[in-house]
Amino acid sequence: MYRKISNDLLSWKNSPYRKPLILQGARQVGKTYSVLEFADEHYDQVAYVNFEYAEDARKIFDSNLEPANLIPALEVYTKKNIAKERTLIFFDEIQRCPQALTSLKYFCEFAPEYHVIAAGSLLGVAVSREQYSFPVGKVYRLTQYPMDFEEFLTAAASSEVDAEFPAMIASHFKTNAPMQPYYHSHLLEKYRQYLVVGGMPECVMKFAQTGNYELIRNTQNLILNDYLDDMSKYNTANEIKKTRLAYSSVTTQLSKKNTRFQYKLVKSGGRASEFENAIEWLTLSGIVSRVFCVDTIKKPLENYKNIDKFKIFFSDVGLLCARNNILANEIIYGLDSLNDFKGGMTENYVCTQLIRNGHICYSWQSDGEAELDFVINREGGIIPIEVKSAENAKAKSLRTYMQRYKPDYAIKISTNNFGFENDIKTIPLYAAFCL
Repeated sequence: MYRKISNDLLSWKNSPYRKPLILQGARQVGKTYSVLEFADEHYDQVAYVNFEYAEDARKIFDSNLEPANLIPALEVYTKKNIAKERTLIFFDEIQRCPQALTSLKYFCEFAPEYHVIAAGSLLGVAVSREQYSFPVGKVYRLTQYPMDFEEFLTAAASSEVDAEFPAMIASHFKTNAPMQPYYHSHLLEKYRQYLVVGGMPECVMKFAQTGNYELIRNTQNLILNDYLDDMSKYNTANEIKKTRLAYSSVTTQLSKKNTRFQYKLVKSGGRASEFENAIEWLTLSGIVSRVFCVDTIKKPLENYKNIDKFKIFFSDVGLLCARNNILANEIIYGLDSLNDFKGGMTENYVCTQLIRNGHICYSWQSDGEAELDFVINREGGIIPIEVKSAENAKAKSLRTYMQRYKPDYAIKISTNNFGFENDIKTIPLYAAFCL
């Protein structure tokens, strides 16, 4: 399946300033698949080492970490003749071998002609919690996320018309011209399918092949169980229960009208001091994303975030729905039983699309007077975004923001068609990936 990360990998390969690459991301987002597919297309061969299972491979890194010593040993282990620039050296699950992580520094300094990629599902947790010797300044880093809606459309295309949808959406996004009503309705249906399936590659593949939502839900539940296992395996004994409690609370809190994360809803009397490490673990693992609130709009937004006010979203909206045991038909047909959950689910979806395009997302709140879902840095400066799960025409908070800060334009994302009026760019939910 087509993944946008392939373009980033090719840019890395061709860069005259190339350093060893670390590819991070949550479990099951397709890191190994993407790298091996990339290697198959752009290299003569790949020397692959998976540290999750290969204890004997870890021993290679027990002493001298200089490439002159490692390359011959890796050739013996992988049974490959490792040629400069023509062989990709791929260290998978590198968090299981801290010495291999350190060795990337030596590849950068003494053997830059060797192409090295390292991938790790819980690398952020490992580096933060276990004080690994991270090769600061000696590596290039990329993060892989679940498939966004554009990748989903491409993978699930069943006709030539379906295959043209991503380009069609991008064109209407650029011109603000309304989409033909039939295509608009059809794409909203595809959007609702994406809410159920999400962007985990195995789920998307099974949807493209079978369209069987029960099979997809079983796969999602297996992934969610893997996450729970990781919380036990890669966490301190004292933090396991807290991390699981915080994780379970995310879906519950997204069903509230006020989706700001509240520690007291995790546990009666819960405080930040008790659960902040658990939230950090979930964020570093890539399972969730945290969106901080800013009380004023100035650059840089990072300087004005309120560290005590934030929202937490799942990294994949399909897993969010599975975690909440939402049935496919409830989403596909927009049943009223989901009314309390629709707002948080829709915000979660938009957040994932923004993050996959490299945006750092914030929300905005003004003394209880107004609350805006997202603000991002984009051409035109700081741009406000209001998200609606339906065709609700009211945008009171957005108007309040525009009157106060006078942005060049604002964005409203809903089920409405494309348009631009009164300095508000209207974008259908299925076009969020264009931002």
